Amino acid sequence: MSSIVRATSAQRAAAWQIIDDYCRELEIVVRDEPADVERYFDEGSGVWLASDDEAVTGCIALRPLPAVAPDAGEVKRLYVRPAARGGGIADDLLDALEDYAAEYYRELYLDTKDDLLPAIRFYERRGYVRIPRYNDNPQATIFMRRMLR
Repeated sequence: MSSIVRATSAQRAAAWQIIDDYCRELEIVVRDEPADVERYFDEGSGVWLASDDEAVTGCIALRPLPAVAPDAGEVKRLYVRPAARGGGIADDLLDALEDYAAEYYRELYLDTKDDLLPAIRFYERRGYVRIPRYNDNPQATIFMRRMLR
């Protein structure tokens, strides 16, 4: 059984480690550096960690997206370790993020790569719809949005 928590400043190292693991596994070109993770600890932002009794098994992050709209947020770094996949952790992480985001944002955006078919299907199942490009991420080919309210 996994627990989902919004990371505290005391969990910055754990947040950085799983975000780095995500970047390495997916061969992300534009990677977060340890200092970049700090932006996820501001108001209207966050990193949620999924953990079992032994270790962190997944993560998701949220940040404001004022360049797109003043009431927009961006979903980043949804990742579940391979051994923990298939148990609903991704849904639990996205639920936690969306519950928090609804206090701050009217809409959420995200980007992904067209070769991540399970991720694309997951987001579509969760109500995200494809939209035109909204950022300059060189690896992203799919852009999505979901209205929260």
